[in-house]
Amino acid sequence: MKKVTFTQMKHGTREDYEFLVAEEIGHTKHTADRLLKAMTELDESLSGYQVTRLGHSVQSATRAWRDGADVDWVVSALLHDIGDIYAPYNHDEYAAAILKPFVREQCTWCVQTHGDFQMLYYGHHLDGFDQHKRECHRGHRYFDDCAEFCERWDQASFDPDYDDLPLEFFAPMVRAVFDRDPYDKDVIRPGAREPLVNPAVASERSEA
Repeated sequence: MKKVTFTQMKHGTREDYEFLVAEEIGHTKHTADRLLKAMTELDESLSGYQVTRLGHSVQSATRAWRDGADVDWVVSALLHDIGDIYAPYNHDEYAAAILKPFVREQCTWCVQTHGDFQMLYYGHHLDGFDQHKRECHRGHRYFDDCAEFCERWDQASFDPDYDDLPLEFFAPMVRAVFDRDPYDKDVIRPGAREPLVNPAVASERSEA
């Protein structure tokens, strides 16, 4: 296998770095598959709930899809807790960093802050936790979106009797999102807001 000539970056040549850029571009083409593999590992993470972390993730995404949400919302709902394994103290920021180059800013912000918003449901039961931590975000353009994200999809998705769609159902959506050009302004669309619920699409999907 070809390798660069340097052992310190400052000694690299143009040929070295052109070679590395080509290698890195090839590597990024498999990001979606690596993420889908990581999702299966959520079954080995935090226990104690009535569903596994993977079960929670696919249930969140299933609810989003059945609400008629667009692909950015659905993939964000699927991946919002992927950091539970690798970054348990800032899992929301971890997931948002993965999504940021490829989905709408609205979705990234909601994933990044959903941990604060989720406190609403349990913070009052635990010493040292702030039930109203989400209030530090009050006034942000995406505040209501994150509140709805948590209410409809996140906090509600711990039901072992819910009819989840399998991870494989969402795989084409994940691949489509991560095949996008990173930081495409037509995707990121700062300030744009898309509804979490699209009744017409939801009706179609309920009949599918």
